[in-house]
This record gives sequence, structure tokens and C-alpha cells, in this order.
Amino acid sequence: MTKGMVFVTVGSTLFDALVEAVCRPECLATLRKLGYSSLVIQLGKGNFIPDKSVGEAENIEIEYFTYKPNVDEYLNSADLVISHAGSGSVFETLRAQRPLVVVVNTLLMDNHQSELADELAERKYLYTASPETLVDTLRTMRLDSLVPYQSSEPSALVTTLDQFLGFPPS
Repeated sequence: MTKGMVFVTVGSTLFDALVEAVCRPECLATLRKLGYSSLVIQLGKGNFIPDKSVGEAENIEIEYFTYKPNVDEYLNSADLVISHAGSGSVFETLRAQRPLVVVVNTLLMDNHQSELADELAERKYLYTASPETLVDTLRTMRLDSLVPYQSSEPSALVTTLDQFLGFPPS
């Protein structure tokens, strides 16, 4: 039942609340119960440094790094991705055909990222959570119910986003 690795990314941003949430014993226990055995965390500009011994208590290996210009190796080997709601990270993960839980930073004002995440969740491409609801989302998600994301021409994506955001057709 071991599924392997969970990759957590905050991109190049500061989102300690996400990193702290995945490192809580309750979250690690939930991931272990789901069959995951390792957690690789891209910390970004955050100040929170995970305590690897917390993972050991749940038999989950924790690795982390601040930033790498290319995370393809992690995306391509991840069995689950937990990401901030940045469009680059979201679409990169969807194009890699990896199951995705997007954690929205509820502290951001005028959060267009949550609108994008909610729209993609409604289309069943991913699940959304906040740092506070992450464990519940992990417990109730059904990855087999996600719809595979089909990449399209970039212009089609721009048109769809323009329509969603209410911009007139060009």
C-alpha cells in the first residue's frame, strides 16, 4: 500500500503556514495512514524549518530545501503534490498528471489564487484546502475521482481565464 513520496511546494513565496501544516503530527499520521512514506518540502522564502524527528515518529522521511530552479524531478516522482495556489505551480503539476491538493493562503488580500483553485477544483482537476483544513481534505479526498488535466494551446487557456475573470473577448 506504500505510495511513496509527497512533494510539497510553496514556489518562491513565503508560506510557512503550509509547511507547518504538513509537518504537524496529525497531518503526518494521516499521510502515513494513506500509505505515503516520504515528504519532500520546498520551503521557498519561509522561516519555518521542519523537524525531521517528527516524521520519524510517524515513520515518514522528511527532506527539505529552500529553492531549486527546476523541480521537475520531484514532480515526476511524486505520488501526491501539495502546493500553494500559484498558477505556475498548479499548472506545472497538472501538466505532470500528478494528483494535487492546492492549499490557499487565506492571509493574502484580494486572493485571485483562490478563485483559480476553486474553479479547477470545481472541474475536478484538484482538491483545495487551507492550512487549517488540510488534514480533513487529505482524509476525505478520493484521488481516483480526479479528472486528468488535458493541456491545450496557451491561447485557449488565456481565453478561458479571460472569460472566467470577466474580460471582454479580444
